Amino acid sequence: MVELGGRTRDLIEYAFERGAPHVAVLMRHSAREFEPGRHDLLNPLTNEGRRLAESFGQALPKEALVRGYASPAERCMETAALALDGHAAGGGRVTRHRPIEALGVFYVLDQMRMYKAMTAASGQVPFLRRWFDGGVAADIMMPADLAARIVGRVVGEKVRQSVAQPQIDLCVSHDMTLYLVREQLLGLAPEEEPVEFLDGIVVFERDGQLLALSACGREAEI
Repeated sequence: MVELGGRTRDLIEYAFERGAPHVAVLMRHSAREFEPGRHDLLNPLTNEGRRLAESFGQALPKEALVRGYASPAERCMETAALALDGHAAGGGRVTRHRPIEALGVFYVLDQMRMYKAMTAASGQVPFLRRWFDGGVAADIMMPADLAARIVGRVVGEKVRQSVAQPQIDLCVSHDMTLYLVREQLLGLAPEEEPVEFLDGIVVFERDGQLLALSACGREAEI
């Protein structure tokens, strides 16, 4: 069984093998707690999640400089920090990590009503289907296509920056963001495959095209 994060590392290696000098990775945070009664965004990483995040960084290509960006949520920031620590511990070069609001859940316009709507839909995936199909009120969720374009633009613009050496930009976000981008930009429905911890979408440039690639083999120009 491949350790969590292994599929994302394989995508990074795939992009570098095809000559991409600069890779951005939109990825879910590492394993976290699910404490009943606690606001979801306040659930931190578990100890195993911390180990996995550092292990993920240790296995990144050491010729690459790694930068970290993350949703402001603590578990996303910690995932980015630990991945950079792991890369540095293995001899890789890192810069710093910092929060970016566009990697958070900015598309949720009313958190309380969103959670109520998700409960009424009997879970996350059915709720996402309603959202993607335009069945969630406009004052609860931003239109899915608009939200996906915003995330895609933020991640894609990082790849367009010129670099002097191979570089990886880790963009740590949430499973809902990964489901959103996979469905809207890659045509992969949330019902087809779950988003696991440390799963990611790799964005890179090839022959002048900006491409996004998921672990299930979906590739699209964005």
